[in-house]
Amino acid sequence: MVSTLTPDVHKCGDVTVIAFGAQFETLDEFTLDQVRDFVLEAAKAANPPRVVIDLSHTKFFGSSFIEVLFRVWNRVNGAGGKFALAGLTSYCREVLEVTHLDKLWPMLPNEAEAVAAVA
Repeated sequence: MVSTLTPDVHKCGDVTVIAFGAQFETLDEFTLDQVRDFVLEAAKAANPPRVVIDLSHTKFFGSSFIEVLFRVWNRVNGAGGKFALAGLTSYCREVLEVTHLDKLWPMLPNEAEAVAAVA
């Protein structure tokens, strides 16, 4: 039996937080296949469209996850909302800086600061 992994989704005031817990240390293709639709639907359902993705426990992600982040940002931005990332490890932050996505997406040290930035 294959277990289904899903990130935690909770509200902090008017902000929807999608938090990837310890089981998401690596966001590889296999893991993304399990969570992609869940994450996109959670972002689509965010009302108001203010979303924080907390990656405090994630040590690695590849280009496929960057595509998921871009799609989430597109949905939120298209609805006139705000989007931020929280808790990036140095490796994950570096990946986004090399791709210049740090210019597009606010990257805050923790969930509380990211929530404050998009509230």
